[in-house]
Amino acid sequence: MLYSLAPPSIFDPASREADRLYALDVYFIVASLAVLLLVIGLLIYIVLKFRAQPGDEEPRQIGGNRKLEILMIGGPTVLVAIFFYLTVTTMRAVHPPAGNRSPDVVINGRQFWWEASYPGTAVTTANEIHLPVGRTLLLQLRAADVIHDWWVPTLGQKMDAIPGQSNHLWVTIKKPGIYDGVCSEFCGAQHAWMRIRVVAQPEAEYRRWLQERGQSARTPAGGTALTGAHIFKNATCGNCHRVRGTDASGNAGPDLTHFASRKTMLAGMLPNTKENVRKWLQNPQAVKPGALMPQFKYPKDSLNALVDYLVSLQ
Repeated sequence: MLYSLAPPSIFDPASREADRLYALDVYFIVASLAVLLLVIGLLIYIVLKFRAQPGDEEPRQIGGNRKLEILMIGGPTVLVAIFFYLTVTTMRAVHPPAGNRSPDVVINGRQFWWEASYPGTAVTTANEIHLPVGRTLLLQLRAADVIHDWWVPTLGQKMDAIPGQSNHLWVTIKKPGIYDGVCSEFCGAQHAWMRIRVVAQPEAEYRRWLQERGQSARTPAGGTALTGAHIFKNATCGNCHRVRGTDASGNAGPDLTHFASRKTMLAGMLPNTKENVRKWLQNPQAVKPGALMPQFKYPKDSLNALVDYLVSLQ
């Protein structure tokens, strides 16, 4: 199924929580615009009515107008009280306590990518996070190293991911689509390339995706891909990466079990193509400076075999 790519804007809400935040934003904008127009109107009126004329004496000073003072103080006070009430009710609606409910998805921020695991399943993915439409989901936010900040504007609020602490947010997505987001807390050299892509799917399609991604990686039948699998194992790639169904069980880098099924790589930096995988393995720091991926020196044949193995991980 093809999905529309929604622009990352708070003015195009795609979840119930984003709808509430959008309404509050509109109230603030309308009130601010009204106050701005009032101030501009009064300024123009005063400048025109009381502008100095040749021979004019100093105008009579007016003071002690209690009604005017009450209006000038009372009006803004009432406006602040109204928006305080609207803000508190919106906060309670979009961010109620999690209570004892278990999270539907656990999001872990890392330098510089997002890891998503699905409790009750073997599924772990990176950066492209699949969620079902029409269900109220609880997302748990964590961080493995420094403070990150999860924000998908069309889906609602942003939330910090803090080392040693679990935060949460709720999301009820209204329609299928691909919704992009970003890390909104500076977290290091590649902060700008720590993108998020949420793939919202109908329930049946989401369950099918979970079932498929819960399978272990298939061992290549032969050829260069099988040679690449042996290189992957012997080059200690498994110390940092996990490929379910193999001895690779690292957790410092992204889970690669179904790496080739992702549309992008390096947290949304590049399309997931064979050529981009090759460039990345040849010199990670040239592609994404500051990334924690070490550089290995592979002979050309070994590099090609390793690339063939990675792109076979559907």
